[in-house]
Amino acid sequence: MSRWTIVAAAAALLAGSSLAQAQTTLKVVMHSDVKIVDPIWTTAYIVRNHGYMIYDTLFALDGKGEIKPQMVDGFTESPDKLTYKFTLRDGLLWHDGKPVTAEDCVASIKRWGAKDPIGLKLMTFVDSMSADDAKSFTIKLKSPTGLLLFGLAKPSSNVPFMMPKRVAETDPNTQISEFIGSGPFVLKTDEWKPGDKIVYTKFKDYKPRAEPASGLAGGKVAKLDRVEWLAVADQQQAVNALLAGEIDMIEQPAYDLIPLLKDDKSITLTNYNPLGLQYTMRPNHTQKPFDNPKVRQALFYALNQKDFLDATVGNPEYYKICKSLFVCGTPLASEKGMEGLLESNFEKSKALLKEAGYDGTPIVLLHSTDLQVLTNLGPVAKQLLERGGFKVDMQSSDWQTVVSRRVRKEPVDKGGWNLMQTSWVSADILNPVMTGFLNSSCDKAAFGWPCDEQMEKLRDDFARETDPAKQKAIAEAVQMRQREVVTHVHLGQYYVPIATRSNVTGILSAAAPVFWNIEKK
Repeated sequence: MSRWTIVAAAAALLAGSSLAQAQTTLKVVMHSDVKIVDPIWTTAYIVRNHGYMIYDTLFALDGKGEIKPQMVDGFTESPDKLTYKFTLRDGLLWHDGKPVTAEDCVASIKRWGAKDPIGLKLMTFVDSMSADDAKSFTIKLKSPTGLLLFGLAKPSSNVPFMMPKRVAETDPNTQISEFIGSGPFVLKTDEWKPGDKIVYTKFKDYKPRAEPASGLAGGKVAKLDRVEWLAVADQQQAVNALLAGEIDMIEQPAYDLIPLLKDDKSITLTNYNPLGLQYTMRPNHTQKPFDNPKVRQALFYALNQKDFLDATVGNPEYYKICKSLFVCGTPLASEKGMEGLLESNFEKSKALLKEAGYDGTPIVLLHSTDLQVLTNLGPVAKQLLERGGFKVDMQSSDWQTVVSRRVRKEPVDKGGWNLMQTSWVSADILNPVMTGFLNSSCDKAAFGWPCDEQMEKLRDDFARETDPAKQKAIAEAVQMRQREVVTHVHLGQYYVPIATRSNVTGILSAAAPVFWNIEKK
């Protein structure tokens, strides 16, 4: 080799070494391991979070809660508000290098619309959806509704993520088997090891919008080369790793360990979701004894919010007792119809069970053991329910097993269930149409499958109404009806800060934790 060839080779080697050293990796402990990766098939938040890594949306809500175009460049609305034409922006590519097309988007909307509560309601208004050409598509409505753009911008489960047509044509009740998105990060399937970690790398061909990032909208600029979500179930281990600088972030640190983090100047706590979340209990309406409304009503009397919040959160700084179905601090918040409920009136609960003819058969309560924000819900529920006259068989497993089991309709003695508990981010439960557990359309409803024509009529009325005062009245009517039908029981609001090393910046205030805009310095 000539002297200059050797010099050039050495320079190239050094440049490659510098590039490798410049690669930025963020190591994160999320609230759950990732075993399911279809954000339409399930409402589980860890899967929604995964969705925001690799997929993109047509519209999104910004930091002010306003609807903004995301993959869409522009759209037109006919004067009668029945015809909407959408044009995709330039430069949208799938992770396999193929261009995003209007046909992909139409197929994705259809799949989302067959599962999501807003999507299901929206589809009753849709007359047709069609691709006009490679970059534009049209949605025609049967009657006007404010659900269209709001639905396409829905921020949380189920999010209308766009997928390639071949993937989006998968039956919505069957999990997808190909994980190609057009978002700012790519899933490294060869490094995904359930129980260990899931890995994402920057999609170098992603073209962000020009606007600054705001909420879930604006420019999704990936400032990290690699993001690793590590499966660490032991919260003490996770906190020790964060304090030692072995990891960079904990999505949901255990409440009893937050004081340790507050005392360390190398750690920053960020409340990225100021409206918080809401705990909830879901009865299975298709299985005895909860096919009887009086038995479901007994839940409202046996339970109370404070016991759950004290057991799971502990510190009132991070929780709020709130009887309103639609999140305290938001426009539709009201306690109308909630008088006398959620106060652990055990005698009233027992009286309702007696009226219903409950025979003491044990009810199966699914209990998640590996998510610290949910772990203590089961034991509290068991104690309160038993004091209220129920017999409870609490069956414990990890969260992913609960997620897989709760969609089963088999009888309890064949792997089915009676009750399960979870939580909803507030952005999912702000009104009667958004609130997934209020969907009472029988087999088309979410797991638990409530069936109530009056509730569905009220939700239809809300979907058609545009006057805020009339919407508030309908929401209160929904809450009154909910007292009778009991699609679910809400168990209080709570807030969880993200914990990061102080060299991690750029966390956005949004309904979900997202990783664009984040820097590690």
